Parts: sequence; structure tokens; C-alpha cells
Amino acid sequence: MLTLPLRPLLLAGALLFTSAAAHADIRVGIDVSTTGPAASIGIPSKNTVLMWPQTLGGQKAHYVILDDGTDPAAAVRNVRKLISEEKVDVIVGPNITAIAALDAVAEGETPMVALAASASIVEPQTDAKRRWAFKMPQNDSHMATVLTEYMSNHGVRTVGFIGFADAYGESWWREFSKLAEVRKIKVVANERFSRNDTSVTGQVLKLMAANPDAILIAGAGTPSVLPQKTLGERGYKGKVYQTHGIATWDFLRMGGKDVEGTLFPTGPVVVARQLPESHPVRKVALDFVNRYESKYGADSVTQFAGDAWGAWMLLDDAARRALKTGAQPGTREFRAAMRDALEATNNLTIPNGVMNLNPKDHQGFDQRSRVMGVIRNGKFAYAGDK
Repeated sequence: MLTLPLRPLLLAGALLFTSAAAHADIRVGIDVSTTGPAASIGIPSKNTVLMWPQTLGGQKAHYVILDDGTDPAAAVRNVRKLISEEKVDVIVGPNITAIAALDAVAEGETPMVALAASASIVEPQTDAKRRWAFKMPQNDSHMATVLTEYMSNHGVRTVGFIGFADAYGESWWREFSKLAEVRKIKVVANERFSRNDTSVTGQVLKLMAANPDAILIAGAGTPSVLPQKTLGERGYKGKVYQTHGIATWDFLRMGGKDVEGTLFPTGPVVVARQLPESHPVRKVALDFVNRYESKYGADSVTQFAGDAWGAWMLLDDAARRALKTGAQPGTREFRAAMRDALEATNNLTIPNGVMNLNPKDHQGFDQRSRVMGVIRNGKFAYAGDK
């Protein structure tokens, strides 16, 4: 566990205690996957958290970071620990296991800004426990929209689908299959694989037997390399598409030449330097890219790093308004004020889009949040949107 900054010493005496409480730090609990199959996602998230300014809304902030090892059960334990023991005002994360944490944040009446992609984290908002849940990554529906449009515009009429055998894969299947039908794209095969699989030969042979124009791999991070490598080894010559979950440098390193030419939807931050000058997110995205790469090296920024910086911007904006209510950090009233302030976020430009939240939408992105990317010469590049 890493805590930033050091916890201030408690002051003795009722008068001093009252004074300290009036200026209490805003406490943020962060749960990320810095080990396990999703480490290539969680490590950039943590790297970005270490860059966060030490204030939120002008108030001093205290950050507590825990690793869940890509284990949903550990994520729930971490969230409960952050709420019950660390007394945090808000949770950021988890990276991939946020659905499992919904009960914990609802019971603790603590807002959670998830770093995971599944729309089911925040939908439907008629579910009381999701009242406390928000998230940074684009909903799968946003990404599936630009992906199927691109496929249709480039002559793809049949697709084979292979996705994670978990909530991520199922969410992508639900959104992609629905939009593919709208665009007259026929899904001719539907397979699943696990994040820890060492072979997907059987699934790949079934996909290839269907002879699709293209194959969509609905995975995230480095486990998404395996199906694509296997397709190449088996001689598949069609186009391969992936989801926005691949935008990590470990994916490029492990995939090598086997992933060259891969097409994928992505947040603007991943290809910020190549975006048109007119893109409404380019300036904010580039500012973050320059900050991140000055610390971690050229070409090191990822979608997930951008989401984590966006989380700080979102909390900073909300905290400024929550503090104006007079509620003090460390109290139930302040947690509620933060939840309400998050829900009222309006036209906030962050590295991966422009956020407009409301009681029916706890993600808040529109078409400004997604572009099409391509892997070109071993790097992520802008493919355009048409």
C-alpha cells in the first residue's frame, strides 16, 4: 500500500481538533490492478495517480493506493477497507473489476469513479446501488458505434467475434452485435476465451472456418494478443479489429509484427499528436501527453493513463463545488455532496473527451470521446473516423 502524502499528526485538545477538522484533507482511495493479467492497464493508472496534484478543489488531498491483483474478490476487499478503515471520501478504480464493488460503495455511501469500461457499471441508473457509481472509460456502445461505422465504410460485411469470457466480453458482444445488425454486418461466428488462457486454437479454427471478412477480438491488455497471434499462425488474411482496451505498450511489445495493421477504436489521448487541430479535445489531451511522457518516456502514454488523469480533473472540479456546500471532508455529508457534484459535471474537457453528467448518465461522453486508431510501424496511430 502506498499513501500520499504522509498522514498529518493528530492534534491534541478539543479546540485544536475542531480547527483541524475544519481543514481536513479530502481522502481518496485508489484501487488498481498493478499485478495480475491487467497489470498493463493498472500500472499506467498508478503512474498517473503519482502525478496527481496534492489538492482537490483547492483543498489538501490524501491518496491511498491499493493493488487488487486483477482479482474481483480482492477489489471488493480493498474497496471495503478504503471505506471502513481509511475513511475515504471517494473511490477511484478498480481497473477491470468495478462491477464487483458496486455493493460495497452503495453500502458505504461513497462515490466511486471507476477506471473500467463496462457500461453495466453505471447502467441502469434506476438501480439504487449505481447511484454511487461513475466511470471514466467510454461506454462500449460509444466505441462499438465508431467501430461498426468504420467497418461498414471499409467494405466489411461479415465478422467473426471472439471476446473475453467475462463482463467485458459480454458487454462488447451485446453492443457490437446490436450495432452490426443495424449496419448490415453479419456476425458469422461467436467465441470466448479467458484472460489466463494459453491456447485459443480451437476457437480460432472455428472463426476461420466461417471465413469472415474481419475478426473482432473483444479483450483488453496483453491477453488480447493471443487470439491475434494464433490467427496469424493459422494463416488468417482478413482484417483484425480490437477494442479500446488494447492501447497499452505491453500489447505492442508482446504482439510485435503479429499486431501490425490492427484497427481499434480509442480515446483521443492515445493519438493526440496526430489529431486534427480542430479536434475539441486535442489541446487538453496533448497537455497531459507532454506531462506524462516527460516523466515516463516518449510514447509511453496510454488510454488508461489518460483516464486516470481525467479522474483527477473530474474530482477536482466536483470537489470545488462540494466544498461550497459547507460539508466537511471525512463526513457522510461530504460524500453525498461529492456524489451530487460529480453528477452535475458540465462541459468538462479531459484527455479522453468532454464530460456532461446527469442523473441518467454517469459516464457523460459523446462522439468527441472516440476516434479510430491503427497500429502502424509498431506504434499507435490515428486512422481517422471514416
